[in-house]
Amino acid sequence: MDITRPAPASYWRERLDKALWAPVRAVRLVYLPLLMVYFAYGAMGLVGVAQAFWVRKSLTWTPADLAALAFWFNLPWVIKMVFGELVDTVPLFGSQRRSYVFTGAGLIAFSFVLLAGSAGGWISVLSPNQVYVLAGVLGTLGAVVQDVVADAMTTEVVPRTNPDGSPRTKTEIDHDLGMVQVLGRLALSFGLFAVAGIAGLLAQVLSYDKVFLIGLVVPLISISGALLVRLETSERRPIDWRILGGGVGFGAVVVAIAFSDLPYGQEIIFAVSMAVILWMLTRVTQDIDPATRWRMAFAAIIIFAFRATPEIGSGYYWFAIDVLGFSEGFFGVLGQIGTGVGLVALWLLADYITRKPVAQVLLWLTVLLTVLSLPMIVLVFQWYKITEALFGVGAHSIALFETIATSPFAQLSMVPLLTLVAIYAPVGHRATWFALTASLMNLALQAGTLQTKYLNLIFQVDRGSYANLPALTVVALAIGFMLPVAAIALCGRRVR
Repeated sequence: MDITRPAPASYWRERLDKALWAPVRAVRLVYLPLLMVYFAYGAMGLVGVAQAFWVRKSLTWTPADLAALAFWFNLPWVIKMVFGELVDTVPLFGSQRRSYVFTGAGLIAFSFVLLAGSAGGWISVLSPNQVYVLAGVLGTLGAVVQDVVADAMTTEVVPRTNPDGSPRTKTEIDHDLGMVQVLGRLALSFGLFAVAGIAGLLAQVLSYDKVFLIGLVVPLISISGALLVRLETSERRPIDWRILGGGVGFGAVVVAIAFSDLPYGQEIIFAVSMAVILWMLTRVTQDIDPATRWRMAFAAIIIFAFRATPEIGSGYYWFAIDVLGFSEGFFGVLGQIGTGVGLVALWLLADYITRKPVAQVLLWLTVLLTVLSLPMIVLVFQWYKITEALFGVGAHSIALFETIATSPFAQLSMVPLLTLVAIYAPVGHRATWFALTASLMNLALQAGTLQTKYLNLIFQVDRGSYANLPALTVVALAIGFMLPVAAIALCGRRVR
């Protein structure tokens, strides 16, 4: 018998200690600006509950309309390469980092003011529908600009040499790059957790316009981080006009189609976006060895499929309000519990996940997420009336369980990909590289949004009309399981 083998209790105590303290030990002061940007992005949920209830009460769109609008709102994320190239090459007022953070914060603040003005009735030039669109576009643009800066910094803040000037090992650098990604996800989760409960409370006790104005504290967070620590980069290169010009031209085409009545405009934009992003990725990665490029390509296919799954849409949210009787406060409780559980899971499992193959992690996440989402079926079929009569377990309890069970998956699924992206980020192209890979991931979300729109057109749901919601839910969950599993079966063995 091997007498050097640790006792089970000691082994698990050591593993738990490592999981608990690894993120804390990884924190550095120079990480503060990017972590505060990510925190602020999560904290934008402060106005989320108020906005959802305001949309339902004040706007006239159906769930299918809102899904179509979500496609347009997400387009700045798809053309993120334009902002990435600007951040890499064009100083703004002499700054390649701080000024861009300030610009993004200003756009987010303006979007909150617009929402407050419409909800409070002191902006009457535009209808609530029009204000919603304008605020959505501006808020998204601000978030994208800040996210581009933070993404670039996740690779820049990791030193490549020791204090004495000697080079660090690749293993040390790669581990630090992975931990920075973990810390970024944790900061985002802390932001979500910090505001989730209070978002519901504020929406319940205050008018919606006051909640939107309180939301102005969020852009101040990212501004504070940019002021506290120097965050400029020494990397500078000429503008790659094929990237910037192509991205601007692509954006102009997108805007032209958006303002036209061209049939299947969203589908055309999706196809063009895919072609442009793949071409730009090919150009940026042309100096990476072929074997590495293929591994990254197969991983990207799996991640794309994992993120290209449809959602149920706003109809489920309205059903929860009208039929299940969920209030603003209860939605805040769900958000608080969900983000808290997700935060704990990410904290404890991130180090373990970064050491496992991408395909293996995502397969298990897909299977578990599908199984643990089944309580949603109980709710939409209103079987909770049976469980309440037999066991005293009603809709609120089932929703709490479903939230606790499924909440960790969104953040956990991002860790493997972001680590891989960070490891292979090319010098001088870091912001552009992150922007392009993020554009590909967001294009996957666009594919999911299109599916959501089509499902809501097939299984139509509206305020007070929820007969088709059970079928819509079943189909959406089924696609969400089959699509990533098929991609993993085809490409999983080819990913490192």
